[in-house]
Amino acid sequence: MATVQEVVQVICTDRPDRTIERDEEQLLAAPHPNPFPIKLWRDHEPLTVVHMPQEYTARPFAPPRGIYENNQVRVEWQTMDNRQPFYHRNCDVDEISYQIAGERTLMTELGVVEHRPGEFSRLPRGVAHDNYGRKESHLLFYTPAPAREERAAVRRSEPAFPAFPGWEPGALNEAVTQCLGTPGHDITVFPIDERRLLEQVYAEEDRLQVLRGSDDGVNWLYRSSCFRLATVRLPAADGRVYRRTLDADEIQYQISGHRTLVSQRGIVDLGPGDFVRIPLGVAHTSISGADTEHIALYSDRELPQVATTSRTAEPCTPQSLAARRG
Repeated sequence: MATVQEVVQVICTDRPDRTIERDEEQLLAAPHPNPFPIKLWRDHEPLTVVHMPQEYTARPFAPPRGIYENNQVRVEWQTMDNRQPFYHRNCDVDEISYQIAGERTLMTELGVVEHRPGEFSRLPRGVAHDNYGRKESHLLFYTPAPAREERAAVRRSEPAFPAFPGWEPGALNEAVTQCLGTPGHDITVFPIDERRLLEQVYAEEDRLQVLRGSDDGVNWLYRSSCFRLATVRLPAADGRVYRRTLDADEIQYQISGHRTLVSQRGIVDLGPGDFVRIPLGVAHTSISGADTEHIALYSDRELPQVATTSRTAEPCTPQSLAARRG
């Protein structure tokens, strides 16, 4: 089989990448048989995919669904065609959101943002907020504060009264939570004056920054002490360059386009709405016949999947690889 390149990278520091030449068949093959009567290696499970539809389907309001979680990072998926029935204030984390589809009004003490698909924003720790979604879906990323932006904003939150057409202050509660915003970790819940809460914007200098990854390649958006977040735009490619990340698990969420993920833990086809976790140290590449875009989240600790698996990668063979390349 052909020689390929493997890029060995460290994401959470500024170390330069290294490039190694590999025989692709050996890179993806099972190890040589063990000559000893003791077990030397662990059994490694294939990659697993979680799918959440991007198209809105009507359903009653429910808490966001957890997808991946450890004690430093939590990834959730949510869909709404209503208001969240309370304001939320995080004690310990910054909360980053990504708009998948539909429209969402994010109302906060730092102003209002009208989110459109493809946009990100970060709620700093301790900022109260509520959402009004219209046939929408979005992702939430929680990480211990402080996180920071790595890209210039395309716009900022603004004072807005009414917060959206038809808005009137309601009899609402505020919930204060800890432990990455996980359901069941509320500290106190109490009634609030919604107008007074939103008028706090006039006493604040800070504003939410709305980001969008608009360039080809890797668009770095956020980082903290334990994670980095980017969007990745890939051209059509035959997957001859592999990457091995030494210091982080990588979570990928497919935004648009279809591609085949080839890895030392199997081969799997990805489409819009798919999540996949690539463990630290596993070499992987992508094959696609057209441009694709995905989110890449890097966690410096193992980030286990907590959602139900939708499908599983298959063993990678020379035949399956050749079929994907055409």
